[in-house]
Amino acid sequence: MNEDWYEQTIIEHLETALGYEHLYGPDVRRTSTEYRDVFLPDVLPEALARINPVLPAAAIDEAILRIKNVEGGSLAQRNEIFNEYLQSGVEVRFFDGRQERDDIVRLLDFKNPENNVFHVVNQWTFVEYSEKRPDLVIFVNGMPLVIFELKSPSREETDASDAYKQLRQYMKQIPSMFVPNVFCVMSDMAETRVGTITADEDRYTAWKSTDGDYSETENATWRTMLDGMLPKARLLDIIENFVCFNDTSERIVKIVAAYHQYFAVRKAIVRTEEAVAGDGKIGVFWHTQGSGKSLSMVFFAHLLQQTLTNPTIVVITDRNDLDDQLFGQFSRCAGFLRQKAVQAESRQHLRELLEGREANGIIFTTMQKFSEGDEPLCDRSNVIVMVDEAHRGQYGLTETIDAQGKVSVGAARMVRDALPHASYIGFTGTPISTDDRNTREIFGDYIDVYDMTQSVEDESTKPVYYESRVVALHLDENALGRIDEAYKEFADQADEASVEKSKHDLGSLDAIFDTPETIDALCRDIVEHYENNRADVLAGKALVVAYSRSMAIKIYHRILELRPGWTEKIGVVMTLSNQDPEDWFKVCGGTKHKKEMERKFKDNNNPLKIAIVVDMWLTGFDVPSLATMYVFKPMKGHNLMQAIARVNRVCRGKEGGLVVDYIGIANALKRAMKDYTNRDRHNYGNMDIAATAYPKFLEKLSVCRDLMYGFDYRKLIFTGKRETLADAIASGTDWLLAPERREDTENFLKQCQLMNQALSLCKSLVSESDQHEAAYLSVLRVQVLRLTGRQPSGGKSMTYAEFNKRVSDILEQTVHADGVINLFEKDSMEISLFNDAFLKEIAGMKEKNIAVEALKRLIKEQVRAYQRTSVVKAKKFSELLQSTLNAYLNGMLTNAQVIEELIAMANDIMKDRADARELGLNDEEMAFYDAITRPQAVKDFYTNDQLVAIARELTDAMQRNATIDWQKKESARAGMRRAIKRLLRKYKYPPEGVEDAMDTVMKQCELWADTKIQG
Repeated sequence: MNEDWYEQTIIEHLETALGYEHLYGPDVRRTSTEYRDVFLPDVLPEALARINPVLPAAAIDEAILRIKNVEGGSLAQRNEIFNEYLQSGVEVRFFDGRQERDDIVRLLDFKNPENNVFHVVNQWTFVEYSEKRPDLVIFVNGMPLVIFELKSPSREETDASDAYKQLRQYMKQIPSMFVPNVFCVMSDMAETRVGTITADEDRYTAWKSTDGDYSETENATWRTMLDGMLPKARLLDIIENFVCFNDTSERIVKIVAAYHQYFAVRKAIVRTEEAVAGDGKIGVFWHTQGSGKSLSMVFFAHLLQQTLTNPTIVVITDRNDLDDQLFGQFSRCAGFLRQKAVQAESRQHLRELLEGREANGIIFTTMQKFSEGDEPLCDRSNVIVMVDEAHRGQYGLTETIDAQGKVSVGAARMVRDALPHASYIGFTGTPISTDDRNTREIFGDYIDVYDMTQSVEDESTKPVYYESRVVALHLDENALGRIDEAYKEFADQADEASVEKSKHDLGSLDAIFDTPETIDALCRDIVEHYENNRADVLAGKALVVAYSRSMAIKIYHRILELRPGWTEKIGVVMTLSNQDPEDWFKVCGGTKHKKEMERKFKDNNNPLKIAIVVDMWLTGFDVPSLATMYVFKPMKGHNLMQAIARVNRVCRGKEGGLVVDYIGIANALKRAMKDYTNRDRHNYGNMDIAATAYPKFLEKLSVCRDLMYGFDYRKLIFTGKRETLADAIASGTDWLLAPERREDTENFLKQCQLMNQALSLCKSLVSESDQHEAAYLSVLRVQVLRLTGRQPSGGKSMTYAEFNKRVSDILEQTVHADGVINLFEKDSMEISLFNDAFLKEIAGMKEKNIAVEALKRLIKEQVRAYQRTSVVKAKKFSELLQSTLNAYLNGMLTNAQVIEELIAMANDIMKDRADARELGLNDEEMAFYDAITRPQAVKDFYTNDQLVAIARELTDAMQRNATIDWQKKESARAGMRRAIKRLLRKYKYPPEGVEDAMDTVMKQCELWADTKIQG
């Protein structure tokens, strides 16, 4: 079950189950120049002529010329242009025999999938800056639209992450191959993920459904991705409707829809067609916060324009800042939407935008603009109203009368009166309350549910945890109880009287919170908690949510008094009015200041780390690295869930988001969860780290202690002496590497990782001694992983220079032990199998198991190098190494004896290198020399000068006769074998009696052929 087997398995599935035609790359006839052409020879012209039957050959030729010469600077820019060609066709100008004409050449037939040609091609060689050979390429109409990079399901040392790195390398070496690319696939069979050319590795996602059913996503496999994305009609649908560019001023971002976005939008389109012909209730689209709801709205708006006849789309939000955020998302995708969205500035402007058109248009407006009149704005039925966060209480259809007899009309009623024949769809990141009949009455039932559990399982979002710090402020519990009853969010109120009451209630909180003692205690605790527990988490970004604007300013000034050096580290983001004090403007600035703050906060390298907010940035604001939120504001329901979701975005190395509570939101969290799915309530009903992460940490720490039983490290790690600690690290690592502890050590590695994950969330609750012990155990885990050639979770690939540093650090402390040692800051000392001094130091180490691992790893690396270059040395040293290690693992050799064997092997390798230098041969020539002299008897028939000459001629012959792809063509290989035999016959090789010598020579030639080009 190696990489080749997996490659053939995928090909077979694409052929038999999905109807693709298979081509073996080297068998496709190409001239030398065509190896620099990304398209399949001859396929594209025939396909385009068939798809565009009314256009002449001149138009087709012009289109092909255009797509073969896409200019635009960077790979991402060229890819964006090609994507436009795929989705919309190529505008061409050509002479039709009588005059110049303009027309569009379609590259794909989206309406008739079978009118396109689908090929799966393996081992397709492409030449640009170097010669590369991706594993699998999906060609549609001769264009390479999907590229697979596969890794062996059975090799421990490679996985899907290595495939990602290789794809990134291809993009540098053969960028033109990726200009037409729609998406890439990386897979090691156990893990299969999909992403675009601009995606980081953590943005490659699994496609987990074939039909929109999410119930079996845990069982998704590589087949799910193939059957979910690559049926011919499905692939074309994704290309046409579910790939867009979400560009910012800093970078180009290409997005392909995730499986939940694709199926949910498709379901929504079906419901839209039914609603337009029926009662106008499309339904509610509930996808948990952070799972890409805004982009789903973009995909839906795009697809609407193809499904309905020239629809007008009205997007409604309930606040100006949300309107700006969502409008920005649509604006960035204007090319994909084929039109620019417009923001209504007033009710009159909204009327003009709607009255003045019979079709098309994407219009953004806030809910408030519908309350400024009661006359209809548009009575057309091809209007689709998309309401963002469609679960607010003010979306009622009924009239209400307050105690003073004032009549209030629900906002939803106003919208219905203004757009009486429109159809309505609600988008939300939090569920509709079970007692909220209004939302269902307006929109209908759920279209699609993508809950918190599913989102976390898919790694679309991260879980959010909660830590109570209320006690740190010494607040009156009775007062907190009164707040819980009295406080109402402004946004939940529909009438003026309720809003005024909310303002009064909010003002009454000053007596509880707005005292110098409370503000001082709050700021001191935030600073201490942040510095000790959160500053080093990812980029150190944190939000502080204040209950009022005046409180936000006071928190800002007090924190700066405590930490004067934080002027660039902390800032305030909130709205201002003309009546606000002048010194507030110095802190907050205007619109330009807010945009600059947003830019800084989203930049992980910017010194701005802590933002104090009130209402802004609590919805629709995405910063993947944001992991901490300090809450000093009463919130409840969907407002609370939306706010805390700011810390649930996916970022590499992020275990989850932490909400630090200073106001007592625990009960509000529990109440908000009652409307979530059963499994969400089960998995996330209690987010308190004191009840979740902390017990988990203690459990895993205890398990790690048990697994270390027999090595008394505790008396060594609390002495306060760095040298003693360094020695404990080396000794502990050595103890874990003992062969008799293999199973326990593997378990330790897993349990220690789980301990670290829990610790990252609950560090503030963990005692200093437990933190110190956990840190020691974590260092052991990293040392074992790196010494054995594996990577810590989320870690970068370790180079041999880094490995050398680890070993040299240990050598330094164990062999010399002179002075204070810091394992992780020493200068690197080169270690090598070809260094006598190093081999002597290894032999003298007291940590024999570390010595074994270091030697074993270095020899394995050399054997791997031989496996790519020398048949003879690879066989010799791999057999020797395996035999020695088997004896060691079976207890037949002690660690001291195995070190002797490995050092002897290293000396043999050194001798081989010395022999090559004496003969004046380079590595390639020496490999052929070894092959022809493999039978000892050969040296009885030839002088050494003759053998050296044969080796050199063999190497030269191979290099002269090799052409692109000849390694993979059987006819070319046969011709090469004949040429080699002719050359050797000139020297009467092999001599009589050692005819089998030819087998070794031919194997060396084959190896040279197979590995000359690393695809």
